[in-house]
Amino acid sequence: MGILNLTKLLQDVAPIAIKESEIKNYFGRKVAVDASMCLYQFLIAVRSEGAQLTSVDGETTSHLMGIFYRTIRLLENGIKPVYVFDGKPPAMKSGELGKRAEKRAEAQKALDKAAEAGDNAEIDKFTRRLVRVTKQHNEEAKKLLSLMGIPYVDAPCEAEAQCAVMVKSGKVFATATEDMDALTFGSSVLLRHMTFSEARKMPIQEIHLDKILESLKLNQNQFIDLCILLGCDYTDSIKGIGPKKAITLINEHKSLEEVLKHIDTTKYPPPDNWSYKEARQLFMEPEVQDPETIELKWTEPDEEGVVKFLCGDKQFSEERVRNGIKKIIKTRSGSTQSRLDGFFKVLSSTPAKRKIDDDKKNSSNKRGKMGGGGRGRKPK
Repeated sequence: MGILNLTKLLQDVAPIAIKESEIKNYFGRKVAVDASMCLYQFLIAVRSEGAQLTSVDGETTSHLMGIFYRTIRLLENGIKPVYVFDGKPPAMKSGELGKRAEKRAEAQKALDKAAEAGDNAEIDKFTRRLVRVTKQHNEEAKKLLSLMGIPYVDAPCEAEAQCAVMVKSGKVFATATEDMDALTFGSSVLLRHMTFSEARKMPIQEIHLDKILESLKLNQNQFIDLCILLGCDYTDSIKGIGPKKAITLINEHKSLEEVLKHIDTTKYPPPDNWSYKEARQLFMEPEVQDPETIELKWTEPDEEGVVKFLCGDKQFSEERVRNGIKKIIKTRSGSTQSRLDGFFKVLSSTPAKRKIDDDKKNSSNKRGKMGGGGRGRKPK
């Protein structure tokens, strides 16, 4: 779920924090990609006619197709992706996971009913709702990434939290995910739609945490409280409080403790034994791997290894796979030019350098006025 209605709230009250950009503008950037979110997108995506979606034994392969071709697209645009996989869910997420299990059970009943009626539209609708990323999907994706020469990280807990700490440490530029709670974990930049199957037509949504805090007049701790009040994966929220009411309350009272003191709890009843403090702690100090211990290496792909893994039983076209590998190799042997935006920013903001340039300019002007630029004069 992420954070309920946060995107809509930001569009309404903090539009300056969101900008749209083309994928080519991230050339030279290292990006931490939420692997589970990607795999889920790939598993439910509608593939083009004729694409092989299952292996010979009927196992789905759309997650591998997605990882292979979306990663190649990122590389072709000069992006260095590192995929981050979920670890064990925190105990506080068990309630949310239970709700999802209930919804899947309801979807299964609806699917059975649609199948009896022969309603193809409803069959497709409820089949999508039953999709989930399994351990096998994750392990197959990791194997493929290793063969492609793409690094991945196993998070000890939530992938979004691991991505966020990697961004904060400067290990990568941004977190690529659809889950807004990457911002709650402190990712300074969030990129949405980067791995969508429709990404060629859809601009990337770039969201900046500092602009959010500036626009909402909040610090990070207050923003975390706002996200809990909106609704997160770790605890229920207060009934009857929508996005606009939530931001008003946090702006006025600064913390959930103070909000509880000042609201009419008969009109806005908080959950029994509301565990907002524990949820806050999970966002403030999540279980993550120290980014300084993470070594990111993008290496040459193992062409024969990829072909052996994807072709044959998994029924990928060998010609298409080899063409894909050639594209990866080309991205590695092509231009290695670094991004220059940071370089020029440093120069333009260095007072000493500006002073030297100004002195040279003034000296040149003086020489020009004293006789043709001083040609033939010996330096003193």
